[in-house]
Amino acid sequence: MTSHQGQNTAEVRDRKIIHIDMDAFYASVEQRDNPDLRGKPVAVGGSKERGVVAAASYEARKLGVRSAMPSVTAKRQCPDLIFVKPRFEVYKEVSRHIRSIFAEHTEIIEPLSLDEAYLDVTENIQGIPIATEIATMIRAKILSETGLTASAGISYNKVLAKLASDQRKPNGQFVITPKMGPSFVEDLAVGKFHGIGPATTAKMNALGIFTGMDMRNQTLEFMAANFGKAGAYYYWISRGIDERPVRANRVRKSVGAESTFSLDLADYDALAAELQPLIEKVWHHCETTGARGRTATLKVKFSDFELITRSRSVTLINSESDLSNLALDLLKQLMPPTQAIRLIGISVSGFADPEPEDQLPLMFDEADVR
Repeated sequence: MTSHQGQNTAEVRDRKIIHIDMDAFYASVEQRDNPDLRGKPVAVGGSKERGVVAAASYEARKLGVRSAMPSVTAKRQCPDLIFVKPRFEVYKEVSRHIRSIFAEHTEIIEPLSLDEAYLDVTENIQGIPIATEIATMIRAKILSETGLTASAGISYNKVLAKLASDQRKPNGQFVITPKMGPSFVEDLAVGKFHGIGPATTAKMNALGIFTGMDMRNQTLEFMAANFGKAGAYYYWISRGIDERPVRANRVRKSVGAESTFSLDLADYDALAAELQPLIEKVWHHCETTGARGRTATLKVKFSDFELITRSRSVTLINSESDLSNLALDLLKQLMPPTQAIRLIGISVSGFADPEPEDQLPLMFDEADVR
């Protein structure tokens, strides 16, 4: 018997996948390294006046502070909130340490970011037959060696493993078995599924689709007609089916840097001056990794928080000068702006020789880093 994509159903259902998610990673590192922050509401990134929260401690989350929340809103939610500047190099080093612990059990590791990854432990290095035992061992070693807690989800596919890791946060783990899978997603709000963001949630709700069961009640043709290629993915995950393998070498699709200003800007020269160090940072990464992309994308957020992007593609962006010229040309097209600008960013994508996504995505603004 084969499944919808032609793979052996039994083989897919016998997979053992662990999703490890560090608990409030950036904030937990800061609290670990600074005893004065322990037990207090902490926000990494942003400031009292500008930017957005990159990560929030559990003490802050209990008071309504969330990642990507504007700093002003976060401070209003939690007047005692302590803002801490991010230390990217420290987070990257801790992440490398954690990944070395994963590698003691399996070579099939798919990092999603610095603080989370999928592990396929179906056939693992130590020959341990029970995935929950491996997850327990990994979490214990992370705690003993880094002083940080992690949560884990264990299941037979990626989408369910990720859902499972949210069930016992912080510092817990949860298993979704093949028998549990289809029923587990029935009552789940569509916005809780990995890969369904706010815009898609709103579109689904407008079509009368609010839960996994509502999705399951739609035909494959209906989902494809309304959601394009993603429609089939939504159709199958509503049935607890996800055949995507854990990919050991995810390819980075873009690298970028951005900055939120202390005062909104509308003058071209001032904006160009703010853009230049971001161009230098992005190009430094391209130089040190040997990556060469084809597309430059300018990101602009206006004073009313409207966000737009403008892109241009060439044969190859081969120098910092090439990137600078593209970025400044894209900026000139927006002049004069319809309103003042609070954030600007530049990214490169379309790499000729894609690199493994094994580092922190370059988003240097304190605001928009997870």
